[in-house]
Amino acid sequence: MDADSAIDVARQAVTLAIVLGLPALLTALIVSLVVSLLQAVTQVQDYTLSLVPKIIATLLAVLLAGPWMMGRLVEFGRTMFGTLP
Repeated sequence: MDADSAIDVARQAVTLAIVLGLPALLTALIVSLVVSLLQAVTQVQDYTLSLVPKIIATLLAVLLAGPWMMGRLVEFGRTMFGTLP
């Protein structure tokens, strides 16, 4: 494996990591914005009020997107092991 191939594999791995992290991160971001808005409207400033919904929503997003994530990871692994010399 030469340097160009190694750089290409690293680029693909970083891109895949970003794509696989997006569902959980976007879910946490949206839930955080909604909870922050509700906290600002009701003037209730409780840390657990923002933490618990974020954790639950992120876990649900990972559970729902899990099969898709696993498929992408397996596909990437097969591609990487298939290109080994």
